[in-house]
Amino acid sequence: MKTHPTRLVPIICEALAREPVQALLKESGAAGYTVFPVEGAGTHGARTGDMAEFTNVQFEVIIRPDAAEALLDRLQVEFFPRFAMVAYESDVRVIREKKF
Repeated sequence: MKTHPTRLVPIICEALAREPVQALLKESGAAGYTVFPVEGAGTHGARTGDMAEFTNVQFEVIIRPDAAEALLDRLQVEFFPRFAMVAYESDVRVIREKKF
């Protein structure tokens, strides 16, 4: 089985950032993404799903390494100052390279 190197970029952010992040992912060349509601606690305190407008969402996108770097750069510059957000990347290998 042949696999191909890509990057997994999870983005955990407040629900208010959902639409802007979706637009950024399209601009960044992502073929698709997964998004789901999440709860947790961190430096900004606890974030529960009690009220939809105050919940967190998590995006997961698998993207080419060069596009992942550009995506993270844009998140840092354009989004981190405006939204509660965490993003990181991991190396992953996919089987169907053309899907990404």
